[in-house]
Amino acid sequence: MADINDRIAERVRDLRASRGLTLESLAQKSGVSRSMISLIERAESTATAVILERLATGLDVPLASLFDDPAPRPDPISRRSAQLQWRDPASGYVRRNVSPSGVASPIQIVEVEFPPGARVSFDAGTRARQQVWVFEGSIEIRVGPECYALNAGDCVAFVLDRPTAFSNPSSTPARYAVVIAQ
Repeated sequence: MADINDRIAERVRDLRASRGLTLESLAQKSGVSRSMISLIERAESTATAVILERLATGLDVPLASLFDDPAPRPDPISRRSAQLQWRDPASGYVRRNVSPSGVASPIQIVEVEFPPGARVSFDAGTRARQQVWVFEGSIEIRVGPECYALNAGDCVAFVLDRPTAFSNPSSTPARYAVVIAQ
């Protein structure tokens, strides 16, 4: 877990610096406290998915980019063995960036393993387009007032422009892919 926290720390630091943002200005843009951002940038705290989403929005990048290799190599292949996993400490969901991090592409693919009974909610974010394709189990996705109940094989498309909540109402884990288009 230390490797992924180190990677997130470096990415947040680098993205903040490249945008000329101070800790205080990123705190104002993201709604995350200055002290929490500092802890994350020093890899002294494991941020939740909600906190990371707020930071990504404040940095004007998709959440998936916070998990990218800080020094991406332009390799068009992303090997399973090299794809780091991250577990949300609040919901227990596990995410893995599948897309190669060094290749310029308008899409990113993320695989998620979602525990039974888990729930995670995000504020309105980066306005990215998303498609969620369920491989196993079932999930519910609430985008603003709309609720989509998905089972294995189902796919839904939406824009991340309103508060969004993912939940697994079942007693079995779910596994799905999120395809994000910029």
